Amino acid sequence: MSQSSPQPERPSPCRPRDRWPDPSPERSAAELSEVTAAPDAVRASDAEREAVVERLRIASVEGRLTFEELTERTEAAYAAVTRGDLERITADLPGMGAPGAEPAPLQVKRRFTAVMGDCKERIVGRIDGPLEAVSVMGDVELDLRGAQVPAGEVSITATAVMGDVKIIVPDGVRVEVTGHNFLGDRRIAVREPHPGARVPVVRVTANVVMGDVKIADDEHHAPARRAIASWWRDRT
Repeated sequence: MSQSSPQPERPSPCRPRDRWPDPSPERSAAELSEVTAAPDAVRASDAEREAVVERLRIASVEGRLTFEELTERTEAAYAAVTRGDLERITADLPGMGAPGAEPAPLQVKRRFTAVMGDCKERIVGRIDGPLEAVSVMGDVELDLRGAQVPAGEVSITATAVMGDVKIIVPDGVRVEVTGHNFLGDRRIAVREPHPGARVPVVRVTANVVMGDVKIADDEHHAPARRAIASWWRDRT
């Protein structure tokens, strides 16, 4: 009885090594995750977040972002989880080294005064120096959300004598208040920024005599309006 000759062994199909991660135990889980994950789904590092914050600061100096936009995007950068999150924050900004945009006109008026009356200003110019607000038996309201602040910080001297001074700032800024208070109030109604984050700063020297100085961010300035706007966006 004849025996059949042995058949040559067929090579088993194999996956190209340049398309699949090496399953050897020497490779860490983090390396395997980065190989298989989409580029925009890779976890962002602290260094990458700081690089985006610096890019936002430069965009603000070039006149591309308002004070409110700079603050919002800086806060979003620190909260970003993936590289894709960071890319979306700067998607409408040009690459590094692009020609600078034309900055907003300089904010010429620096002193805002109300004596037995009202003064309400929404600043949209470029703030390159300190501001001053003086209220004597009146009301002064300064809205900084639409301003351009190349330095990333604003200094304000607020004096309230039997009157009120209100300063509206973007959500997420850091507010530092110093000064003196006699039979009056100095109130800060802002949300605390992310610990250790390099966010824009508003420094206020508040001197109060039987009056009131209040610094409020957008969230605390008009909570009812924000709630209605959020509800309407959800419906649409």
